[in-house]
Amino acid sequence: MTTIAMPKPRRDAGMEGMVAKWYAKNTADMMKEYVELAKRVADELPQGSSVLEVAPGPGYFSIELAKRGSYAITGVDLSRTFVEMASKNASAAGVQVRFLQGSASNLPLPQDSFDFLLCRAAFKNFAKPVDALREMRRVLKPGGCGKIIDLKGDASADAINREVDGMGLPWGNRILTKLAFRTMLLRRAYTRPQFETMLAGAGYSSVEIAESALGFEITMTK
Repeated sequence: MTTIAMPKPRRDAGMEGMVAKWYAKNTADMMKEYVELAKRVADELPQGSSVLEVAPGPGYFSIELAKRGSYAITGVDLSRTFVEMASKNASAAGVQVRFLQGSASNLPLPQDSFDFLLCRAAFKNFAKPVDALREMRRVLKPGGCGKIIDLKGDASADAINREVDGMGLPWGNRILTKLAFRTMLLRRAYTRPQFETMLAGAGYSSVEIAESALGFEITMTK
């Protein structure tokens, strides 16, 4: 049997202060991506569904989804700065989204609470990824669906360059974003065999992994 090497243990570290504000400004330049993702999810999700976003950051996806229907949406983020920022963003947008502070590996939410769950571009940062997967399953309703969208650990430099160049970022932010991908994000990201190993122990009834040049979209059903 082949043993799959996993990344070294890490600490949960939410972005705070000026770092969080820089991230929010940078990702705001990619708003088209959040809008498209929210539209895709809304097209598949019945009105009135309960939705959880794990690590929503500034809340852009949750807010865009809230604009598209009568969803009960909650976001849980480790960062106090992001919780405050996302709450203000939702209020400014005129939508109701509840944002809470908490860890992905110990969600402050009851069991069997959500029809749909999303974790976008954050899973690679969790200190206890298997615990996070189990917590996501715990809070989903029976038959509920979760999605993880994230970078893959063996993405090529060409794939990263194409992705960042297509974000429409100013020149300076493009350089910084490419540097962040290569020096930090890629080192934290998981390969497909690593994800398959973690998911095997998380207890989902079914898992589908769609792979692109840059990353994964993983669909998990409780």
